[in-house]
Amino acid sequence: MKAYIFPGQGAQFSGMGKDLYESNPKAKFYFDKANEVLGFNITQTMFAGTADELKQTKITQPAIFIHSVAVALSSDSFQPDMVAGHSLGEFSALVANRSLGYEDALALVYKRAMAMQKACEMTPSTMAAVLGLDDNVVEEVCASVQGEVVVAANYNCPGQLVISGSIKGVELASEKLKAAGAKRVLPLQVGGAFHSPLMEPARKELAAAIEATAFHKPVCPVYQNVNAMPASDVDTIKKNLVAQLTAPVRWTQSVQQMVKDGAKTFIECGPGKVLQGLVKKIAPEAEAMSL
Repeated sequence: MKAYIFPGQGAQFSGMGKDLYESNPKAKFYFDKANEVLGFNITQTMFAGTADELKQTKITQPAIFIHSVAVALSSDSFQPDMVAGHSLGEFSALVANRSLGYEDALALVYKRAMAMQKACEMTPSTMAAVLGLDDNVVEEVCASVQGEVVVAANYNCPGQLVISGSIKGVELASEKLKAAGAKRVLPLQVGGAFHSPLMEPARKELAAAIEATAFHKPVCPVYQNVNAMPASDVDTIKKNLVAQLTAPVRWTQSVQQMVKDGAKTFIECGPGKVLQGLVKKIAPEAEAMSL
């Protein structure tokens, strides 16, 4: 069985999608439609923008989404048995399995990006990658930090977990994690504490937008970040998508569950190869490649 997987924020690069746009008429449609839906020329920034321009929240999230969907839906070989996406990538996965229409999903992604940006501006916050510790140790250390917000946010693969919270909370946890034996604790260049309680204002805003959007019966299950389980029921998909902003991304568990449910090949759709690398660490017996 084939699992198609879709990357999240951080996979962007200057020139992303340009070759696809120029060589594939089906893909060109998705890029051109995006400019129309968003009301500005995002493809120009994707194809020729600087790294700093691509890092803007209003560009980054829709750009990765557009590229990922265009890669998947313009391919004649695209036939998913199951799909999953890392954080933002869950929206790409929901277009890929026909739960969401492309234009509706793009509008949601843009609203999500702007709501997250607002939440980041309300409370200075950050994230850090923790390498070389068991998940339960990281969880215990985060829980031991008093008076500040800091939580496990991204379960990327065994031995790699990202924490998220207030600047002081992440600093305190980082020191404790180093003392607990972490190989490295790396501060991430992000605008705020994604997948933490500090994203609650964005969650509320996105919940209203999701509720007002038409969802459809998917053609295959989506393995969602919040619980790493397959979902095909529209109400369940919507509920999990809303919860995702303040809940951790359980990527390790999602890949493990997909393998358990029969996935032999993982095919990454979108910029970069980050997810392939994670799959190889989580499930070395599975094949991982790009579309």
